[in-house]
Amino acid sequence: MAAITPASLFLQSRPRLSRQSLATTRISSLKSVSISNQKSLSLRLWPLQSCFRVHCAAKPDTVEKVCKIVRKQLALPEDSSVTGESKFVALGADSLDTVEIVMALEEEFGISVEEESAQSITTVQDAADLIEKLAEKKGA
Repeated sequence: MAAITPASLFLQSRPRLSRQSLATTRISSLKSVSISNQKSLSLRLWPLQSCFRVHCAAKPDTVEKVCKIVRKQLALPEDSSVTGESKFVALGADSLDTVEIVMALEEEFGISVEEESAQSITTVQDAADLIEKLAEKKGA
């Protein structure tokens, strides 16, 4: 169960067996929070004025593949820090670099990204999430 207010988040997990205790977490002055469980379900919550949007995160292996492609396209050293939260602009990408990254992702994952969707990609995580969404649509 999760209860959300604009300034805080209250999470409570229900025990499966009566012997287990309740796990409770409260986060105040919330800007963003990531929640994951042991079955690879991840949720990200961001404040959006006085409400929140829930975002299902991509699989870690998808994020890692995107990181590898971004490093290659931007000619970054292999040991450079590129994570899901990395913004393309912060990594030194201009608009042409971003287009080339999207093209490389399309080729690698066998998907087609619409221009409108491509313009909304600003981070590695955005790209990975979009890839999984498009791959799921393609497979359906």
